Order: sequence, then C-alpha cells, then structure tokens
Amino acid sequence: MTSSYGSLVKEAIVLLDKFNSDGQYLDDFIEDASKGLQSLHSLQQKFILDVVSGCVEHKTLLDVVINVFYDQNERRLWRRDRSQFVVICYLTTFTLDDLGLQHFTNIVKSLDIKKMQTFLTFFLKNLTTLIQKEWNKIYDAAYVEKYWIAPLLRWRPEIEILLAQVSVKSWSGSLVKNTASKVTEPKKFSLTKPKPPSLPMPELIPQQEQSKPVPNSTYRDPKEIQKIEELKRQNYQKTQELLYEANVEHFRCANPQKSEHTKKVMSQIMVDLNSKLQFNSFRSSVPPSNNKTKSAPLKLNKAAMLREEAQYKRQKEAEMQKVQRLAEGTHEPSAFQQWQEEIRLKELQEEIDKIERRFLERCTAFNEGAMARKVLQEQNQRAAQLKKEETADLMRRYAEKRLQEEKKVHVFMQEVREGHKNIKIAKEMLQRLKQNTAREMSTQSQELLLQALKEEQAELSRKCELIQEIRAFESVPHARTRKFDETETAGWELLGEMSIAELKERLVLLKEKRQTEEQEKRESIQEDKQKEKQQRQLLLEKLDKFKNDKRALVQAAADRKQEKRDTRLRLQEAVKQSEPILALRKKAEEKKQQFQRVRDEERQRLKDLARGKTPKTSTQQNTKMLEVKSWEELEHDLEDFI
Repeated sequence: MTSSYGSLVKEAIVLLDKFNSDGQYLDDFIEDASKGLQSLHSLQQKFILDVVSGCVEHKTLLDVVINVFYDQNERRLWRRDRSQFVVICYLTTFTLDDLGLQHFTNIVKSLDIKKMQTFLTFFLKNLTTLIQKEWNKIYDAAYVEKYWIAPLLRWRPEIEILLAQVSVKSWSGSLVKNTASKVTEPKKFSLTKPKPPSLPMPELIPQQEQSKPVPNSTYRDPKEIQKIEELKRQNYQKTQELLYEANVEHFRCANPQKSEHTKKVMSQIMVDLNSKLQFNSFRSSVPPSNNKTKSAPLKLNKAAMLREEAQYKRQKEAEMQKVQRLAEGTHEPSAFQQWQEEIRLKELQEEIDKIERRFLERCTAFNEGAMARKVLQEQNQRAAQLKKEETADLMRRYAEKRLQEEKKVHVFMQEVREGHKNIKIAKEMLQRLKQNTAREMSTQSQELLLQALKEEQAELSRKCELIQEIRAFESVPHARTRKFDETETAGWELLGEMSIAELKERLVLLKEKRQTEEQEKRESIQEDKQKEKQQRQLLLEKLDKFKNDKRALVQAAADRKQEKRDTRLRLQEAVKQSEPILALRKKAEEKKQQFQRVRDEERQRLKDLARGKTPKTSTQQNTKMLEVKSWEELEHDLEDFI
C-alpha cells in the first residue's frame, strides 16, 4: 500500500468529481462507490472512502482556500483540476500527522509537480494571514489556532524543504530540454530611443487646520452649577415639608367634621340603604312583582309542559304522603322548629355583639398605630439626613477624580489627532475607487437586462403568432346536422329499453302517483296536529292551577323572611345600646380626639417653620406627655385583656 498512495489519491479525485452535493446524499454515494472498489484491499478502500467523505464534510472549510487560490491564479488554472487541489488541501490540513512526510512526498510527486508547487507555496504563504482570517469567520478562533494552524506551522519547515527539492528537479528538467534545442537569437532594431515622459506634478495634500486650544473655563466649575445645587436643596426641603404635612393632615375636600344636620341626613340614608340590603340571605328571596303576572304569557313547548306536569304530580304525591303520615300518628315538628329559631336568634345576637366589639377595637388600634408611625417617621428623617450628607461628600470626591481623568483623556486625544491628519484623504480615494467599480457593475447589469428583455419579447411575439394560427383554425365552421326521432329506441336490445317518448309518458304517470301520496300524508299530519293541540290545551289548564298554588307558597315564604330580617335589625339596635359596646365606643372617640389634638399641634408647628419662627418648647413637652400617656393606656388595656 505504501507504493500505491499516488494511485489511491487519483482514484479519490475521480470519485470526488462524480459526487453531486445538491442532488445526492453522501451515505448513498459511499455505498455505491464501495461496490465499485471491491477489487482493492480493505485498507485501500477505507483510505479512498475516508478521503472522499472528509472532503465532502469539510467542504465549507476547504472551499475558502480553493476559492482564494483560484481568484489569484485564475488565468493559469483549469476548473477541472479543482478536486485535485481540494484533496491535497484536505490531506495537508487533517491527515498529515497520520500519513507522514514520506507518503505525502510520494503523493505530491505522483500528481502535476508545478501545480502542486504553486498550490502549496500559496497555502503556506497565506496560512497565518488570509486563510486563518477566513477560517475564524466560520469556526471559533481558539479552536482554529489550536487544532489546525499550530500543527501546520510545525510541519511548515519540512514542507518548504520538499517544495525546494521539487522546484530544483523541475528546473533541472526544463534546463535540459532548453539546452537540447537551438534557440533563435533575435537582433535588435536600431531605432531612435523616445524621450522619457515627464513626470506630472504631484497634487498638494491638504493639511488639516490647527484646532483651537481648549479654553481654561472648561476645567473650572461654573457658578451656575452651585446655584442649581442650592435651588435643588431648597426645593427638596420644601418637598419634604409638604409631604410631611400631607401625611399628617386630611384633605380639605374631605373634612371629617360635619354639621349636625349633615349627620342626621347621612344616618337616615344609611338606615334606608341597610334596610334594602340583604347580606345574610342565601339567595334572593324577594317575591315576584305583580307586573310579571300581568305581562304576556310565555309560549311553552311540549317538553316544558311535560316537565311542569311531572313537577305538579311530584308535589301532589308529597302532600298526600305528608297527610297519610299525620293520619298514622306522626308528631308535628312545629315545637322543634320554634326551639331551633330561638337558638338561631341567640347565636345571631352574639355574632352582632362580636362584630361591633371588633370594629371599635380596630378603630382604637388604628389611632394608636398612627401615633407610633409618627415617631418612627421622625427617626427615619434623621437617618436620611445623615445619609444625604455622606452621599454629598462621596459625590464631591468622585467629581474631583473624574475631572483629573478628563484632563488625561484630553491630552491623549490631542496626541491621537496629530497622528491621524491624512485619514480623510485616504477615505476619499477609497470612496472614489468604490464609486468607479459600482458604476462599471451597473453598466454591465443594464446591458444584460436589455439583452434578456429583447429575447423575452421575441419569444412572446412567437407565442402570439402561434396562438393566432390556432384560433384561426378553430374558427372554421363544421357541418353538424343530425336527424333524431323520439319514438325510436337506441338499438341496444336490452330488456328495459324504451324510447324518449315512452320515457316521458312514464315520468308523467310517476309524478301524478307521487303527488297523490304526498296529499294523503299531508292530511294525516294535519289530523295528528289537531289531536296534539287539544292535549296541550288541557295540559295548560292544569299548569295554570299549579302556578297559582306555587305563587301563594312563595308569598308566604317571603313574609317569613321579612319577619326574620326585622328581628335581626331589632337585635342590632339592642347590641349597639349595650354597656360594653358604649364603653368601647367612648374609648375609641377619646383616642380619636387625642390623635386630632396631636395632628393640630404638628400642623401649627409646620406653619411656624414656614414663617421662620421657632416652635415653642411647651408644644414639644405636651406632645411627649401625650405619647407617654397613650403608651401607658395601651399597656393597661393589654393587661386587662390578658
């Protein structure tokens, strides 16, 4: 196998030329190719198939190198040799460590030496520049550097020695051929030498104007910033005062202090609303209005009537069973129901008492919590003021540091600006070159479009002429006269064969028979409907009687529920007038008045601060005494509760 590596590579090149990546799968192609290589050894088959599959799998990576190589040497290369360069590039990049330099030398020598020398010289010359840059666009740069570029750089000196040996052999062979043939020695004509052309004057490169120096005022803090900071501080202080005042005071549009007349009207409105509400009812228990009975009756279908009749029968059976049980000696449950009603009223009274007590306790706790929140707010304000002072100090240090960094950056930018004066000229030249290239491309594309348009117009005119010929041929009239007799048969000699006239007569008779059957069926349906209407009338009379009985029962149930509602209202009034509830309400009112006094004193203190006055010490002492007193009362209530 060592001596036949060159023939195996040629076989791989032939298979690679046959492979079509657009319309063929690699696995199917490998199976077909292996059938044609049955005469070779298994190792030789494996080598050929591995080379072909590797070239197809790494097609994107190899095409980058081959496309650049063809772009630079387009006039000296043939497109049919592309597979040859692809295989050599694959062997150099991926299998050089496995093959070894000796086998690789045999493979190179078995192919065209000049083409191999040109390709390998280009590959090694542009390996770390152009080829690595294009590979990095497809794969990760670190992976490319570690697994492909580094091994190739390690083999680079030995491949260069191989190329030098190959170039010496090719040069010596060409030298022998040249010395063997006689070369004609041309003689120069004695012509007058032309004068050398004068060099054009170079264009003047415009110099960048000297930029103005940065004014000194840039590095000084302006006075406006200090004024703005002072205004910010004052506005922030006013905002804090307004926020505190808004948290303490109520809105003017929602003043809780109302006149006696307003309180009476509000209480009357609340009583009316509570009498209409039914929070404790399980479902709506209001009896239907009389307007519903006076409205037009609904038209019930047969299924609804049958359901109403079944319900009426079930109720009648239940009443009969109840009367039968009473006749047999069953006890009347009225005494048990009365005892159950007394227990329910007692539980209802206890629940109302508990709700009223919980409401008053919650009001008291709210007022005490408001006092505690006020104390916590003052502590938070003092902590926030300390935090603001620390933040201002840190910001001042940061501003000084930032100013020094900006000075360094300005010096560095000025140095860079001096080193890049001619960048604008280079950009203009590049833009002019791109414009010329684009202009040439647009001209070529327009010419191609005009040529395609002319071809399309010629094809369209040919089609139009062909269509006109077809239409002229079709417009020629044809004689299509045929005699037809309706009384004759078709002549197929079938048992049921008949003429058109006989068929029409039979269809008329069949139609008359069908109309007679439809009339009889229609009369039977009318009779059934009449019977059903009579039955429905009788059923409606029964249902009207049943609805009247049901309406009376619903009215009686509504009266009972109204009586329960009146009893509940009386119990609520009795609970509100009890001594424990009155004591709790009085205590909640005292807490509310105490909180109101503290809030008025705080409002007066804020007004004094706004006028520039100092608050009186007596107000502060009264506030502290009230706070101490409220906390003592809270502890005393907690001990009583425990």
